[in-house]
Amino acid sequence: MSIRPGTLFVVATPIGNLDDLGTRARTILSGVALIAAEDTRHSRKLLDHYGISVPLFAYHEFNEAEAAPQLMKRLQEGQDIALISDAGTPLISDPGYRLVNLAMTAGVQVVPVPGPSAPICALSACGLPVHRFAFEGYAPEKAEARRKYLAGLETESRTLVFLEAPHRIEKLLLDCVAVFGAERPATLTRELTKKFETIRRDTLGGLQQWLAGAPEQRQGEFVVLIQGKPPLPEPADAESERILRVLMQYLSVKDAAAAAAELTGGRRNALYDLAVRLQPETKPD
Repeated sequence: MSIRPGTLFVVATPIGNLDDLGTRARTILSGVALIAAEDTRHSRKLLDHYGISVPLFAYHEFNEAEAAPQLMKRLQEGQDIALISDAGTPLISDPGYRLVNLAMTAGVQVVPVPGPSAPICALSACGLPVHRFAFEGYAPEKAEARRKYLAGLETESRTLVFLEAPHRIEKLLLDCVAVFGAERPATLTRELTKKFETIRRDTLGGLQQWLAGAPEQRQGEFVVLIQGKPPLPEPADAESERILRVLMQYLSVKDAAAAAAELTGGRRNALYDLAVRLQPETKPD
């Protein structure tokens, strides 16, 4: 008789405020056979807060290679297991990929239980454009590698999201100012959902100077959000520009751009911007 595999639940846990653990997450954590936790001592405090006495299994970045197969064996024996991290959603700059990959490859059901996530929490309140963003996690620790890494993102048009530890936050901001420029809009958040929660929007230069003068703010876990670089206008091809120049001899800038878009299939906004730039050159005699 074959044994029906258990289910691997990927459960998000609070990033600070313990009341952010949802009803569904509490029910699942109470009902599984085992909870795989990044730091069992840290997670025990959360579980004790809710009276959950399920056994804990240490699963972290230093033992993933050995621990994942052990957990897979239990899943294949029919045990339900919950995977949690110290805070937030597992796998998002936290351990878990190896186990989830093994489970899915083996046909074990993986069920996400959504909840808190520091990057998403910060994005919702940062006041920057967030319809598109790039989550970069932690930048490299060493200065040279960090600056090179940031330089590769200098032209990124999406809002950039970084996590950072308190002992490196000043260095990260200094390098961001050097690479992206002091005037680039940015938001710094720390201790989200906790007593000393801070959300501050400014330029990168302003944030760097503010933090340098406020040592009490250099504590806790940080999320740094940096507005992307505005994309350059799309260049018009030679034929589109030629057509636009001809039309502008007879039509207004707006109408010429609209007609050129109709004839060429180009974007009206881009052609309008080009027409504005060409206007002094195309005024009729």
